[in-house]
Amino acid sequence: MSDAKTKPTDASVADFINAVENKRRREDALVLADLFKQTSGYDPVMWGESIIGYGQYRYKYKSGREGEWMLTGFSPRKAHQVIYLMGCYVDGGFDMQDELFSKLGKHKMGASCLYINKLSDIDISVLEELITRSCALMRDKYH
Repeated sequence: MSDAKTKPTDASVADFINAVENKRRREDALVLADLFKQTSGYDPVMWGESIIGYGQYRYKYKSGREGEWMLTGFSPRKAHQVIYLMGCYVDGGFDMQDELFSKLGKHKMGASCLYINKLSDIDISVLEELITRSCALMRDKYH
């Protein structure tokens, strides 16, 4: 059974954010770091080289594969801010959040991520509610 490649590290979250080249993406990452910490209740931890994660949970698939992953988090990538709302992928979580996603603002959805260009494109209070609900769903399922 293989381990996940992306794991928590001791790297500095502040150093990572300060090294983000794009000024707007860096400023948005500072806002997101505070928002995720306040909303999730967890301190930020670097996961791998480019993901800022909050909390963690242990999963086990029917296949027997198991591991640990962050409860929620984000990554300031070159093209987008990537938001990880893990609870939206659990037991129809997306279906339960349709109304919120429709109010969020300009965004794209991927297989396991929410993509936004800049924070000014979205309603931050809706993102805060999505993070809150996602964390609650994950805690209910995994803790």
